[in-house]
Amino acid sequence: MVTTTLAPLTKYVFGFNNFLAGVLEGLIFMATLISTSLINPVLSPSSRRKVFISCNFLISVLLIGFYLSTPLTVWIFTAIAGVAYGLIMPNLVTSASLVENKRLAERLLSLYSTSLSISLIIGPLLESYVLSIFSYKSVFLAFLPFSILSFVLSWLIKFPDAKREIHGMSALRNKGFISSILSITTYNIPFAAFTTFITIYGIDELGLPKNLAYFSYIPFFITSFLTRLFMTIRPFRSLRYPLLISVVITILGIIGVVFSPNLALYLIFMALLGIPHGSVFPISTIIIARATSSEERNAVNSYFLAYNNILFFIVPIVVGALSQFIGLGYAFVALIIPVIITATVFFLKYWNDSVLSR
Repeated sequence: MVTTTLAPLTKYVFGFNNFLAGVLEGLIFMATLISTSLINPVLSPSSRRKVFISCNFLISVLLIGFYLSTPLTVWIFTAIAGVAYGLIMPNLVTSASLVENKRLAERLLSLYSTSLSISLIIGPLLESYVLSIFSYKSVFLAFLPFSILSFVLSWLIKFPDAKREIHGMSALRNKGFISSILSITTYNIPFAAFTTFITIYGIDELGLPKNLAYFSYIPFFITSFLTRLFMTIRPFRSLRYPLLISVVITILGIIGVVFSPNLALYLIFMALLGIPHGSVFPISTIIIARATSSEERNAVNSYFLAYNNILFFIVPIVVGALSQFIGLGYAFVALIIPVIITATVFFLKYWNDSVLSR
């Protein structure tokens, strides 16, 4: 909710342009990058648990801060929220894979991803309803009960028992890290742009009211949820063709969203893009689980999510700046180029590797 609401909040409430909205969106992911890559990997499991619980509490405070924010303080709250999320997310991913049975670990990672998709359906439904009555600021208060629940549940999260965890260059050279960042890049480049600008695109380019513009996330996240639910019930042994199909759908979906002649087709292509959103993240985390030991996993997951935050820092700024010259639609289309390049490199290097087929 925070990452998809910041850009329209700052544009339509504070008067930011697309570039400034993109910079603010980039700030939260840069802050997350710092905490994910520099702080989380070096903390002991016991220290990480205390920090994890504290950050879940901090999010509740920050949601109130966003509701009371000004054009100046929104930058401060965004940076702090980024740091907090960077100390929450990698530990959730690691916790989901802490079982010895590899097959069960992959199923649990798919189940974890499915739970994310459930939240991504509930969230836009709630936000669309709130926006039909109130302003963007009120959305942050509407989500406060969820953050309080997260704080309560944070006390139950399992942390590794490893006495000596591995981090630094050895984790960065790990095959699981390299292959996972290549696979996730095939989708997260366009997704980083969509989470920032798809609401703005719906309002400015399609003339949709603010609640309906945000509603376009719902078909997107429903198909994402169904994809992840399928992967939980029927885990893929081979990841080759699921990932290849996801790349093809990503390219077709971007073209379809930008050139849809009407709202119905626009929503259909948004739903289509939910399929790779549902598949690529769990595939990437399964690749990490297949290629790492329990001692390596926290660091690799941290660096993996840190890399994603680099994408979510750079892409909104680039797309925001590019949209000033060629418009948001063509800026989205331009993202197809890095998707094709990354997918080509990944499949040439790992098509026959064990990380894709067990």
